[in-house]
Amino acid sequence: MGINRRYAVIEALLAVVVWGASFVATKVALQYTSPDVVVWLRFTMGVVILDIAVLVRGKFALPDKWDWLYFALLGFLGITFHQWLQSNGLVTAQATTTAWIVATTPIFMALLGWLALKEKLSWLQIGGIFLSTIGVLLVVTRGDLSQLIGGKFGTVGDFLILVSAPNWAVFSILSRRGLKKYPATLMMFYVMAFGWFFSSIIFFSQGGIGQIGKIPWDGWVGIAFLGVFCSGLAYIFWYDALQALPAAQTGAFLYLEPVATLIVAALILGEHLFLAAMIGGALILAGVWLVNRKNAGWKIKDTALPD
Repeated sequence: MGINRRYAVIEALLAVVVWGASFVATKVALQYTSPDVVVWLRFTMGVVILDIAVLVRGKFALPDKWDWLYFALLGFLGITFHQWLQSNGLVTAQATTTAWIVATTPIFMALLGWLALKEKLSWLQIGGIFLSTIGVLLVVTRGDLSQLIGGKFGTVGDFLILVSAPNWAVFSILSRRGLKKYPATLMMFYVMAFGWFFSSIIFFSQGGIGQIGKIPWDGWVGIAFLGVFCSGLAYIFWYDALQALPAAQTGAFLYLEPVATLIVAALILGEHLFLAAMIGGALILAGVWLVNRKNAGWKIKDTALPD
């Protein structure tokens, strides 16, 4: 039986708010331990929750032989490498800046589709890409575009976050085949499990186990929020919404994610709301909207595996 559309809207909204707050929770956790520890603990919890969801819903099945390698690749790109970029990036990047940059993922989806899949770009979409580019530059320079003349581009963290956006676009495009073949929650379970496995290699090789006992309670609150809500429940909520609502309608909720980050970051981290960042964020969202106006269906749905 499908989920009620009203509940689907609520679940989509909850998922986006949770994902928006994830950047803030990561910043909190990083005050007390390393990025490798945060990522490993987060996805240890997330894998367990997704495993329970798959079993309870009777969706468990073993992948076909060659799909093990496929899921391993997705796990490395979408979990291990992606979260390494974002967690290390958030050491120096602001949570709000991170959210605005991550919002450009559909722009990179469109560019990859043009370069690799020979998909045409309309002038409207090209204009959207240009708008989003200007928006990113405003966000990372806080309005001081003269920094670019001197070769400066925000912080090292801003650069790592910017790399994470096209990486997620590649992951999303590669995920298209699997989403046609496997239930979304089952596929995400295997992707997350492989990502957790690769992250475990980094975690144990860097002596992460010795850091766990030093994390105070507020650090654990941030990590638990990331693991239970961001990597576990939010994915379940999102896929429920995708099954009950049109992809374009569900994807529209993603426009609220950076706004949620902005509000939570201001309340919890005390991050200042710079006018340039607000203008840049508006340009990013406007550009993403223009790019997704045409062929919005698959593009929004393919980027529906947020951070």
